[in-house]
Amino acid sequence: MKKDIEIPKVEGVYVAIVNEYNDIYNTHDWNAYIINDKTVDLDMVIIVTSGYSQDKTTSVFRKKIDVLPKKSYAKIELMQEELFALNNTFKISFFEGSQMFDKTYLFRKNTINLNALQPIPLMDVKGVLVK
Repeated sequence: MKKDIEIPKVEGVYVAIVNEYNDIYNTHDWNAYIINDKTVDLDMVIIVTSGYSQDKTTSVFRKKIDVLPKKSYAKIELMQEELFALNNTFKISFFEGSQMFDKTYLFRKNTINLNALQPIPLMDVKGVLVK
């Protein structure tokens, strides 16, 4: 029975941590985004995030996006810099048509920093990307 379960590979959906200027507070903030680089909309996107190390664990954050249009992105959450010393996971589940997809994106500890910035697909910014 296990052999009959097909788990499709997730492609074209990314998570990025972006350092951007906040006009309201005049600060540079780190924000997490989900990016849909596919040519189809994603339905009922569920995102569960948490951070952990050997001796610390953060609380779990959950977010639902009803529809993430094709070739678009959406903000997930503001990230405190203290979290970058932890491993940060983003577990994302969504429907593409009638097929369910699921993937866990991992930002390893200390990999989110200004030296690791790279161009982010669909966004005219630089950040840290996990595919």
